[in-house]
Amino acid sequence: MTQKIVVDFGLCESNGVCMGIIPEVFDLDDQDYLHVLQEDVTPANEGRVREAVRQCPRQAIAINDE
Repeated sequence: MTQKIVVDFGLCESNGVCMGIIPEVFDLDDQDYLHVLQEDVTPANEGRVREAVRQCPRQAIAINDE
């Protein structure tokens, strides 16, 4: 089963907390719009992705099983 990162952009305020935790997955562009660079949760990034989910001030990030 594949796990994917999902962002609720209606909740996201582009605080950049997630980018600070795992910048290879989350990025803010020049207009402060959040981009998910890699939506797959892998064994290599799972711990930091889960930390980004936990620390998101707006609880806008989730992990979905597909």
